[in-house]
Amino acid sequence: MARPSDANPRAGGSRRGPPGVAINGVSKKFDLKGATVVAIERVDLELAPASTTALVGPSGCGKSTLLRIMAGLETPTTGDVAIDDATPHAIRSKGEIGVAFQDPSLLPWRSVQSNIALARRLARLPRDHALVSDLIERVGLSGFERTRPAELSGGMRQRAAIARCLATDPRLMLLDEPFGAVDELTRRRLNLELPRVWDERGTTTLLVTHSIPEAVLLSDRVLVMSARPGRIIADIAIDLPRPRTAEMTTSAAFHDFVDRIGVEFGFQRETPPARSERAPEEPVVALKVVASS
Repeated sequence: MARPSDANPRAGGSRRGPPGVAINGVSKKFDLKGATVVAIERVDLELAPASTTALVGPSGCGKSTLLRIMAGLETPTTGDVAIDDATPHAIRSKGEIGVAFQDPSLLPWRSVQSNIALARRLARLPRDHALVSDLIERVGLSGFERTRPAELSGGMRQRAAIARCLATDPRLMLLDEPFGAVDELTRRRLNLELPRVWDERGTTTLLVTHSIPEAVLLSDRVLVMSARPGRIIADIAIDLPRPRTAEMTTSAAFHDFVDRIGVEFGFQRETPPARSERAPEEPVVALKVVASS
């Protein structure tokens, strides 16, 4: 049997920098019960190395389909995807793409620790107990290392899946609603902590989300997709400093970006009326209580 260092050039410790991604004229059609459904149509897109891009759009517009094509899990009907001038399949075969889907898909007979470590084994990378332990701590699962998925809540299983995605130290990360099953408090914490992990390691990231505030908080750029067939209808650069903080979410600049993206979905900006235009306040009437005899 080949040693890990023979099977995968990354096993010896070398890691290339984050890749650029070029999507050229990609369309995808599905044949469903004799009918042809066009999921996405003529998508042209470039992702800069080390950037984080969020993809938002209505349900069923093809966001997940585009992500699966980038991961090499779907073949486009037309067009192509190049990751550093290589195919998605070639990059994935080296363990350089990390994917986290809405369904955590953990192996039920393995513990949290074993599920995360398995990702490195499948990518033909050497064991790294320290890395696995660090990821377990970062996603808030310390104390559950030996717990099996059936004994975890849905949110805890999803956190384990996110840690598994990071375990191979991927150059390209594709995240499909990774925080959808996580409770709100944990979601906010992960929104602030996990981007620091992939920023430190130098990763190109694409995030699919239905949350506009989450897209603004996490990304350098937000792409808005139309209803099916999905097309890119807006490309908005998020010019906020990094690292992002919880305090930023209350700033006027943050809410301006949220409103701007909302307008692309047909939401109107809510402008409070000027003070002089507000209806006069109702006078306060004092009531006197008279005791009955």
